[in-house]
Amino acid sequence: MRSILVTGAASGIGAGIAQALASAGHHLIISDLDLDAATRVAQAIVQGGGSAEAVALDVTSEDSVEAALNAISRPVDVLVNNAGLQHVSPLEEFPIAKWDFLVQVMLVGVARLTRAVLPGMRERGFGRVINIGSIHALVASPYKSAYVAAKHGLVGFSKVIALETAGTDITINTVCPSYVKTPLVDKQIADQARTRGISEQQVVSEVMLKPMPKGVFIEMDELAGTTAFLMSAAARNMTGQTLVLDGGWTVQ
Repeated sequence: MRSILVTGAASGIGAGIAQALASAGHHLIISDLDLDAATRVAQAIVQGGGSAEAVALDVTSEDSVEAALNAISRPVDVLVNNAGLQHVSPLEEFPIAKWDFLVQVMLVGVARLTRAVLPGMRERGFGRVINIGSIHALVASPYKSAYVAAKHGLVGFSKVIALETAGTDITINTVCPSYVKTPLVDKQIADQARTRGISEQQVVSEVMLKPMPKGVFIEMDELAGTTAFLMSAAARNMTGQTLVLDGGWTVQ
């Protein structure tokens, strides 16, 4: 059993990955800004026979990170950096405070939390850091400058930390899915429809799924399975890598 901390785990990809890994027998630490929602996910896992706890965590706050790590019941073996948000806007209309906030959550926050758990991982001689990136860590879309910049930065960050942790059994990798049907993507569909002046169905078919030769959304079991593989002994020499689940988007 590994102790796995997932950020942004109260809903969407984070909750889906947490529930799948809990069913495989691991202990899940469900962290989120929304403690009530995180607690509901943890309780559902426990009621289903799994092991989980919830903790409030703001990855943009040094104090919050320290408090969360002090509050949990056991050390973190695996960190899944999943917390994220989106804002769709042309750069000229993009509030710079919002731009900065996206980068603080999805890049600086990842560095802050990874930095906090690495000493313990080194001491115990084992650690896995799994960053939930995006197809937008590799390619761009209009109106998403902050998100794309943060996710591109995540790939570079992972490569550096892979080198810094190469001397022990610690790995860091980035999983980059194209669109996964989550509440965040549902909101994007509405935002993109408004920004582009097209229907929501056109956003799904012409913007989201058209670039993917397979033409389907990525499913939660694919993300959970990839995460489980990266935790396994079979992946102990896979580090600093970018695993792309994109239905063929980037091979064209």
